Amino acid sequence: MFILLLLAFIVGYVLITLEHTIHINKAAIALITAVLCWTILVLNPAIKEEALAELGHHLSSIAEIVFFLLGAMTIVELIDAHDGFQNITDKIKTTNKNKLIWTISIVTFFLSAVLDNLTSTIVMISIINKLVKEKQVKWQLLGLVIISSNAGGAWSPIGDVTTTMLWIGQQVTPLNIVKETFLASLACMIVPTLIISYRIKGKIELFENSTNNLNALSNAFDRNLVFFIGIACLLFVPVFKTITHLPPYMGMLLSLGIMWVLTELLHSKKDIDEKGFLSVNHAIRKIDTPSILFFFGILMSIAALEQVGYLNDVATYLDHSIGDIKFIAMLIGLLSSVLDNVPLVAALQSMYSLDMYPTDHYFWEFLAYTAGTGGSVLIIGSAAGVAVMGIEKIDFFWYLKNISWIALIGFLTGALVFILENA
Repeated sequence: MFILLLLAFIVGYVLITLEHTIHINKAAIALITAVLCWTILVLNPAIKEEALAELGHHLSSIAEIVFFLLGAMTIVELIDAHDGFQNITDKIKTTNKNKLIWTISIVTFFLSAVLDNLTSTIVMISIINKLVKEKQVKWQLLGLVIISSNAGGAWSPIGDVTTTMLWIGQQVTPLNIVKETFLASLACMIVPTLIISYRIKGKIELFENSTNNLNALSNAFDRNLVFFIGIACLLFVPVFKTITHLPPYMGMLLSLGIMWVLTELLHSKKDIDEKGFLSVNHAIRKIDTPSILFFFGILMSIAALEQVGYLNDVATYLDHSIGDIKFIAMLIGLLSSVLDNVPLVAALQSMYSLDMYPTDHYFWEFLAYTAGTGGSVLIIGSAAGVAVMGIEKIDFFWYLKNISWIALIGFLTGALVFILENA
């Protein structure tokens, strides 16, 4: 029975990694895998009662992540509906090559920390498409966006889903994760930016009139108000957690409620058709629901393996075969470029208890860095990379030849900075 459980998980995992080959959304496979894994557990009479009792416990902890993502993604969609990101586009226009490259890299780095790496990547794709003409130059800049967004998300408790998972799981605290991983993440961004700045020769050809088509329903006051209040609400979440000690999803839902009230009052005098596109109801319909369902499915699958003790066995094997937690964390980071970093981090959270490595331990902080940035090595290794690949049709092997080695150098440089900083 236990072998069947492991086989179901492995088959599901392989099919998830082959999403673009078999043309089946990974969320669907993750949900089927989760249900199959728990079905196999409850069909075993010896552990049926225990599995049913623990299912509710696992559901509760995973639901915290799901509601957190739901709130964050809705706020971001609401800002986007009001063309709030035009504030960023207006600041990024420049004809100087080096200034443009560094501006794109730095804006992506900090934007990803405030929003998340996927959202900031989508915003930057839109901006770069309005600025840069030449395809090869644009692709190199988008490669830099992938690296910078993943590096920026790694040091923020709300910037990358794996860092958020570690925060919600109480492995890290917001202020400490920023303090301990910021320099490593910065180095991971700076070195690739230097390399790409050197590689792009000559002048970058820009579009002459690169302006956004602003939403006619949203005026400048509405746009700026929703943008700044929305960003403030996202930044408020870790503050709320620190003050009240309530789980992060409570702060995110409070922020969503505030934004909901704000937009309702802001557009109260508009007719239904005008108000519709600028409402929370419309934003909720636009969020990436399959991604949320994927996280749920894969985390529930991991929970099934945890339930029968497989993850503890893997932890014991890693301790005996590798031993050094620095190498374990770096191995997970590089594996996340091939596999998804969400289940990898979820597995380690289950494998290593807080008794073994308490909150804010060196291992958890290093894992936040490696799992967040290692996915940049391959274009399929992160949500940011998959978004660029899907929207811009960047070839896997072009990225492997032109960007992967740069991302690897950045990853290793940041890891070295972290190790030296904590020596």
